[in-house]
Amino acid sequence: MGYDLVTFGETMIRLSPPDFRRLEQTTLLEVNVGGSELNVAVAAQRLGLKTAYVTRLTQNPLGRMIANKAREHGVDTSHIVWTDEDRVGVYFVEFGASPRPNAVLYDRRDSAMARIKPGEVDWKAVFSQARHFHTSGITPALSSTAAEATVEAVKVAKEAGLTVSIDLNYRARLWSQEEARKVMEPLTEQADILITTEEDTERVFGIKAESYERVAELLAERFKLSAVAITIRETPSVWRNTWTAIAYADGKLYRGPKFEIEIVDRVGAGDSFAGGFLYGWLTEGPEAGVNWGVAISALAQTNPGDLCWATKEEAERILKGGGLRIVR
Repeated sequence: MGYDLVTFGETMIRLSPPDFRRLEQTTLLEVNVGGSELNVAVAAQRLGLKTAYVTRLTQNPLGRMIANKAREHGVDTSHIVWTDEDRVGVYFVEFGASPRPNAVLYDRRDSAMARIKPGEVDWKAVFSQARHFHTSGITPALSSTAAEATVEAVKVAKEAGLTVSIDLNYRARLWSQEEARKVMEPLTEQADILITTEEDTERVFGIKAESYERVAELLAERFKLSAVAITIRETPSVWRNTWTAIAYADGKLYRGPKFEIEIVDRVGAGDSFAGGFLYGWLTEGPEAGVNWGVAISALAQTNPGDLCWATKEEAERILKGGGLRIVR
């Protein structure tokens, strides 16, 4: 079976108190699954790409829940590495209301994915009939061996002739800016596409400019990238945001549509953008990429959970300016 897109990274169990409650006051927790690279694969799969997700999971009900959720969306899980040891990572999300922001608490130390080592995944087999490989800065931040496994995956992908994308996805709770820069600079030098935010770009690469457009141009020049995509969020309130993105490719700038979103759950929005961008880029080019990316990720923020439940038809509708009348 051939894959348009292969992604690699950790997925965790997500626990959230309902009704804007704090963790210390709640008696209930809603259960979801979420992880950057699985979120990307799901969004791309729902738009029409054939995708596979690679990770390391514990052979227990929590690990099986994650794999089952990937399969539910059509994502191939046949290359997952299973272990009877270690644990599945967990994270908690508190939803805030202005002036209290959303808050995230991680419990992922020594997870199965954090303990992955080079050589555990048969990357030559995974990539034998694949077109594109995607990972993020979260994966190498998990541990030194996870970083080595990420470097291995990118190296084999390039040797196999795949294009490679990286979402910078800086997480201060996982590593310092200096540690991130040391790993992410050589990885980005091997990438074809970088997906990022203005803030993460400054933190990791020290690149700052007068505009998003200039930041994208500087990144493309520095790392010899085929495309750079930057998501842009304005937050007048916790639950009402403006969402858009730009892409810079081959010396040209592409601006995505801008949507006013009534937020239900913004966790995973950037990942859904990446999935949409890669769908558009692989099927048509960078302009389609930024349009599909913004549309599918705008819709993803209107349902609970990290994973995107929007359809291609829904994304097409809002790209064409479809309004809010009931769809019958």
